[in-house]
Amino acid sequence: MNEENNQQIEPVSSVMKVFAILNALAEKKSLGVTELSQIVMTSKSTVYRFLQTMKMLGFVRQEGDDDRYSLTLKLFELSSHSLEHVDLVSLAEPYMATIGEQTKEALHLGIRDGDNIVYIFKVDAQYNLRMQSRIGGRNPLYSTAIGKVLLAERSEEYVREVLAQTDFLPSTAKTHLSIDSFLAELIEVKAKGYGVDNEEQEEGLRCIAAPIYDRLGNVIAGLSLSFPTLRYTPEKFENYVALLQDAAGKISRKLGCMNS
Repeated sequence: MNEENNQQIEPVSSVMKVFAILNALAEKKSLGVTELSQIVMTSKSTVYRFLQTMKMLGFVRQEGDDDRYSLTLKLFELSSHSLEHVDLVSLAEPYMATIGEQTKEALHLGIRDGDNIVYIFKVDAQYNLRMQSRIGGRNPLYSTAIGKVLLAERSEEYVREVLAQTDFLPSTAKTHLSIDSFLAELIEVKAKGYGVDNEEQEEGLRCIAAPIYDRLGNVIAGLSLSFPTLRYTPEKFENYVALLQDAAGKISRKLGCMNS
């Protein structure tokens, strides 16, 4: 690393003032030049020039002929474009790795495709006895914890439409056999904020999932942890739920969701 990179970079005062103006406008519906000059501690003439430049670039609007300014949606548009390029797997991977180290159990990241879930990333369990799965593998929505969190916050009409052509095939004795039975459980899943597959997809295997939200507050993925019933304890279960909800919330916030 050269000497230039080792030197502390001095902040550019004009850039700092521009962002101070943006922050001030973000907190208030609108502000005048006089108010802004007091907030950023800069002369009114300088603040006016900043505002006119920001107005020309489309970041602020002037309210009629008034001396008041407000933000446009340009910043939101910029952030939205950046979020389109966010890689969900890259965001989730470190959290999944950490939970995997803590629990030694298998973790999956899944999304919906039709009436199935598709695993887009996984962390293998560190035990010999573990779930057999693969990235790109599919399972039904109605018999998986991920499937339940993907649909729990949707309307009944939406769920019925998604599963209209689905045959509810029993993988185990505990698998849902009808859409009405499945819908009844979705009400509980929504209330709790997590879903559980209690040996519905595979005998002897439990799975817990938490929802991941996008910037609009829509559930776009599920983060799950799977473990054999022989390793189940109530204490472990509660800990797993907390770990998943915490990680899913952090991933959601990185995707732009403010309510997770």
